[in-house]
Amino acid sequence: MRAPALARSWSRLRRTADRLAVYLPVILMGLVALGTYWLARNTPVFAPRAPAAAPTHEPDYFMRGFAVRNFDPAGKLRSEVFGVEGRHYPDTDTLEIDQPRVRAFNERGELTTATAKRALTNGDGSELQLFGDAVVVREASRGPAGQERPRMEIRSEFLHVFVDTEQLRSNRPVVLTRGKDQFTGDRLDYSNLERVLQLDGRVRGVISAAGRPQGG
Repeated sequence: MRAPALARSWSRLRRTADRLAVYLPVILMGLVALGTYWLARNTPVFAPRAPAAAPTHEPDYFMRGFAVRNFDPAGKLRSEVFGVEGRHYPDTDTLEIDQPRVRAFNERGELTTATAKRALTNGDGSELQLFGDAVVVREASRGPAGQERPRMEIRSEFLHVFVDTEQLRSNRPVVLTRGKDQFTGDRLDYSNLERVLQLDGRVRGVISAAGRPQGG
């Protein structure tokens, strides 16, 4: 190539490079803007977490033909509840049971059973409320000194059982049968641990001849 032609080519190349140098910042800014737009379109947006909704009094699960068992820390059976259908309510952590059957053992191994049309128990099974034809039975047993404790049955439309403290309460009329003796009252407060039974309201009792004091 001749020297004049080479000089012209070099001159055009320099002019092109100068133009590119002028527009290069604009091009780079455009590329950065495009990159920022692409990131903004494709980066996931993390919305603030919505506050947890307060639980409502609606069952969160159902059980049918079930049995629930509670054990003490040593693994010994403490109580078991059978039911035709059960509904758990998360807001109160309670289990509502249709046609419940309950078996509970105290620390001395004494058995207490309960039945009703409907029951409501708390989360840890320490309280049981019985509704409709409620019956609680403490089977016959012997005390620490070997004395005989006759079978005791309590009937009412409502009975509130406290498993841990072995208490039974009712604010409805009750019928209590102990052995061959029978008592009625408008309210009941019974402590199995203290062996104290309190009947309030219109209290009546029938004591069998075998249970009456001899002589006098």
